[in-house]
Amino acid sequence: MESSELRRAVEAGRATAAELGLQVDEVAVVHNSDRVALRLSPCEVLARVAPLEHLAETQFEVEVARRLVDAGAPVAELEPRVDPGAHVRGGFAVSLWTYYAPVAPEVAPADYADVFLRHHAALRGIDLPAPHFTDRVTRALGEVDDRDRSPELTDADRAFLSGTLGGLSAAIGMDRSGDQLLHGEPHPGNLLHTAAGPLFIDLATCCRGPVEFDLAHAPEEVGTHYPGADPGLIHRCRALNWALFSAWRWRRDDRMPDREHWRAEGLRRVRASLAG
Repeated sequence: MESSELRRAVEAGRATAAELGLQVDEVAVVHNSDRVALRLSPCEVLARVAPLEHLAETQFEVEVARRLVDAGAPVAELEPRVDPGAHVRGGFAVSLWTYYAPVAPEVAPADYADVFLRHHAALRGIDLPAPHFTDRVTRALGEVDDRDRSPELTDADRAFLSGTLGGLSAAIGMDRSGDQLLHGEPHPGNLLHTAAGPLFIDLATCCRGPVEFDLAHAPEEVGTHYPGADPGLIHRCRALNWALFSAWRWRRDDRMPDREHWRAEGLRRVRASLAG
């Protein structure tokens, strides 16, 4: 978020927690993108704050988290001192979570694969309506193919992204026999290394598809530790994931900081994945 919107998001997170009886003397921005994560002290709560247009996604994330915690999944928990839910304040949707202090900068590949296995097992044990990953691709294509929504995308890059998204989605989504509920975007930034072990966060991206779609978000070494994973499918999913990332960055209304850099880098990563 830009500075003015960020200030309002910080206030929305602070005020929501305080109104629910939590003591908030300090607020620190942990992550700033199109949504923000705030550490609230001394209550030690993580507030996730998104523009109100993402209210339904916030509500979905809260429900996914509630069910996965009950299933014993390795995920961050909602703040237990308040009723779980999405709170509306100042034009934002706010959810409150347990704050986990990081204990190491990264998770080893074998441990990453192990937490995937436990997470996927828990996801198979819950009954939750969720979109297929191809639905996400369809939304991305809507942004790429509409010049009004992505006016700065060149004709050549538009054709490249559209063809890549459509072609890979059709190829990967053709056989759905092994599909299951997935995290959706379990990249290293969404896996915390905590005193309680590695925990997944950012559960609003939950969708259905092959486990390789999840594995493609992790470092390449992780897939080699996941029994039965298809390396070729992981490779195709990795290219698709970068194409999705790039499509979001070229949206006219994208709020990601430093998006000019990530627009160019996203396209470079797509081409590199396809060539590799």
